[in-house]
Amino acid sequence: MSETTSPATPSPAGPDPTAATPAVAGQHHPWRIPAAIVLVAALGFGAWGLWRSLSQAGDEAPPAPPGAEALTPKQMRAELEQLRQRVTTLGRSDEISRQANRDLQSALAERDEELAGLRADVAFYERLVGATGQRRGLTVHALKMQAQDGAPSAWHFTTTLTQNLNRGAVSAGRLSLALEGTRDGKLEKLAWTDLRQQPAAPGVAYSFKYFQQVEGDVFVPAGLTPVRVTVRLTPQSGAAVEQSFTWAETTRDAAASPAASPATGTGG
Repeated sequence: MSETTSPATPSPAGPDPTAATPAVAGQHHPWRIPAAIVLVAALGFGAWGLWRSLSQAGDEAPPAPPGAEALTPKQMRAELEQLRQRVTTLGRSDEISRQANRDLQSALAERDEELAGLRADVAFYERLVGATGQRRGLTVHALKMQAQDGAPSAWHFTTTLTQNLNRGAVSAGRLSLALEGTRDGKLEKLAWTDLRQQPAAPGVAYSFKYFQQVEGDVFVPAGLTPVRVTVRLTPQSGAAVEQSFTWAETTRDAAASPAASPATGTGG
């Protein structure tokens, strides 16, 4: 009986795992770059670009808004200097305006005070020469004492004399002052010659028809506390007239007295 050799039949389990497949396992492609190298290169390029942007940010001017011309650093410094000068000019203008406003307010206050004084004068004159004014003979309407700057013992006095009893008649004579005060707890009286510091000092002359302001200077001794001032009028004819005022009345700033001077239609 002869033996017959039949061809080998492949195993159903598949190819032999030990069999070599050179066409697949040993194949290489030179154009394929590993992914790690690509990632490193991308990061390096990004870092370089960021460094370039940051280094140029301090030297370059910020981008101009749409439609505007970009300014160079020199132009920006010039514009900044112009703005500073403008702010300085506006500040000075504001200060000048404020000072002008303060001056205006002060002037308005002075005008208001002057207007109030004029109204008081008008009322005084109406009572003096008006048809309904009370008729009086020679009278001391007011007395004001004011200390002189730089001379503590020197005082300037202003008296207002009136009369409307004899309209059209001239009242003439001389005015003098006397002072009462205390020193070291004792009462002292100073005559006109003491206040003027002249042995035979004459009184201040006056002459008017309706009213007149008579002014002069006196000296109050140091250490004396004034209490009362007496005004004595010695007319050319008729009896003398005396009128007293407390020192507080004569030194009060708000003392009412008309602003007329002897030359303002009051003389004879």
